[in-house]
Amino acid sequence: MKVTLHKNFEFAAAQALPCFPKGHKCGRLHGHTFHVKVSVSGPVDPQTGLFYDHAVISEKTKPLIEMLDHSYLNDIEGLSNPTIENVCAWFWQKLENQLPGLCEITVYETEHASCTYRGEA
Repeated sequence: MKVTLHKNFEFAAAQALPCFPKGHKCGRLHGHTFHVKVSVSGPVDPQTGLFYDHAVISEKTKPLIEMLDHSYLNDIEGLSNPTIENVCAWFWQKLENQLPGLCEITVYETEHASCTYRGEA
């Protein structure tokens, strides 16, 4: 049996999106409480009934969340243009070699706006 597990995280941060058209409200300094869903996929071990320890996902992801929490995202290396698309890719780049079975990163900028990245170019 193959399953996908999800672990959710949250951080608050400020940002400005410099690539938006002049005068667009998102080009100005503003903030969000972001939610990040990290998903791993793979086979369930028939002996244990488990695929993955959620603590491993937390161990690898929490340092990244702490780096971003209450920060100005534009100052973080690799996030000079911190769109949710780029934040997804940033998390993927940081976690892909840390979490075997990583299959998806979803970043929610608001409860109504999110982006999902699956490591595809």
